[in-house]
Amino acid sequence: MIEIERLTKRYGATTAVDQLTFTVRPGTVTGFLGPNGAGKSTTLRMILGLNTPTGGSVTVDGVPFARRPRGLRHVGALLDAGDVHGGRSARAHLSALARGNRIPLGRVEEVLAEVGLGKAAGRRIGGYSLGMKQRLGIA
Repeated sequence: MIEIERLTKRYGATTAVDQLTFTVRPGTVTGFLGPNGAGKSTTLRMILGLNTPTGGSVTVDGVPFARRPRGLRHVGALLDAGDVHGGRSARAHLSALARGNRIPLGRVEEVLAEVGLGKAAGRRIGGYSLGMKQRLGIA
């Protein structure tokens, strides 16, 4: 469960997220919609421990995500499909993530096949289309 209570993020005089409160219960699909600049990405970055809130709290299954030593064992997120090392292959990229999160390396080939990238797994990501990068991010 994701619980957000009065979450706030300020950058100087600019308030990006202002006392946001909501709960995402297990097993539900939840959309997070809003116009550009509404604070969607900032909120997601705070959930994942990538940005520190100015105020309020956020937990994933009762624990701040940043305190989890192996985050990908609990949560998957795709914030920017293009934010990958273009010189690496998809297989190398996912293998590094798997090793760092103590996920069995056999899972890499499984998820590459699931997203339809099995045949392109050895190619450099820099040559991938946006759609392929998005599928890699989901993997």
